[in-house]
Amino acid sequence: MRPLADAQLQVLDTVPRLPIVANLLAESLGLVLAEDVVAGHDIPPFDNSAMDGYAVRAADVESTPATLTVVEDVPAGSVPTQAITEGGATKIMTGAPLPAGADAVVRVEDTEPGEGMVTILTGAPVGTSVRRAGGDIGAGSTVAQAGTRLGPNHLGVLASVGAATPLVYRRPVVAVVSTGDEVVPYQTAQLEPGQIRGTNGLVLASVLTELGATVLDLGIVGDDPNALREVLARGAAEADAVVTSGGVSMGEYDLVKAVLTELGGIEFWQVAMQPGKPFAFGMVEGTPLFGLPGNPVSVFVAFEQLVRPALLHMMGSAQLFRPRLAGVTDEDVHTNPDKTVFVRVTLRWDGATPHARTSGGQDSNVLSALASADALLVSPVGSGDLLAGSTVELEMFRHPEGRGLAER
Repeated sequence: MRPLADAQLQVLDTVPRLPIVANLLAESLGLVLAEDVVAGHDIPPFDNSAMDGYAVRAADVESTPATLTVVEDVPAGSVPTQAITEGGATKIMTGAPLPAGADAVVRVEDTEPGEGMVTILTGAPVGTSVRRAGGDIGAGSTVAQAGTRLGPNHLGVLASVGAATPLVYRRPVVAVVSTGDEVVPYQTAQLEPGQIRGTNGLVLASVLTELGATVLDLGIVGDDPNALREVLARGAAEADAVVTSGGVSMGEYDLVKAVLTELGGIEFWQVAMQPGKPFAFGMVEGTPLFGLPGNPVSVFVAFEQLVRPALLHMMGSAQLFRPRLAGVTDEDVHTNPDKTVFVRVTLRWDGATPHARTSGGQDSNVLSALASADALLVSPVGSGDLLAGSTVELEMFRHPEGRGLAER
């Protein structure tokens, strides 16, 4: 069997990068920057108030109460027209530019306004409630590096510096194909004998969408070689990658394997991992094809370990693999020492330490245990049985909410 690390490396060495495009920022969520983004100006671009209140000279309010003359009112979006001199103050809103001469802001709660006057009740040292120009980002600073996968907060930072069309790796189009005569659409209300609802296509479409890909759903193909050839050819022509589920094992009716063998350039691996051992990979007319097993948990684990990193690499990401944490297993876990085994577990946190317990049955068809899981416990080759209390590695494929209303 091929070690998982070797299989991952071969896949990553083979798949190509996607083209670089200038993309609208509002449509770039999940995409990866192809170059550094550098601020062309300070953020904030001018000294401004952090509070609704009064801009003053700190020297004028060293002794309070102090009554000052209000020279003007500056709401956010307006520009001061008068400088602050001794004994003066400007009524100012949050975000409004600080008038010349002012070096502090007294919040409105600490004042008593009057007709053309304001009494300051609390002193304000120099810099109080003042946001300095460049206090967040200085002109010329790199605000996001090439290889960064853009999340919502990255988009906010790029918007603040005017990066309206950043250079990113193009969003991938990924074709998804489910196979097997027994598989019917998941919307099927009544199953006939021998039928199962297709979950793999929906799960793959969901994890691909979460990744930032555009999904080309090519549906379910029965055990018909001609139909399968046609669908795979379409996927290779219209998509940047093709992902299939089912039909890559050793059975007589595993037609995906037979058809892919005809196409050439496809290798069939027995990867030393559990679940997800049978795996097909190669290029079809220059398009990467990933052939996953048919059992639903095997599909998910093989996708996480082999397909997701490959797609992120194609997208230009510097980060390819899920984060892993050290934790403790609260029960004995029996694993195959000849494979890297991924055990579905729920987590209980004791301070900063996660404690793991299996989330249900570990057979590769038990999708319910995956739905209940918080992480995958990773048992490396050679580990075998793990005793309760052992330190283990936990791959965090999702971060569930852990607090209800009562635990706020």
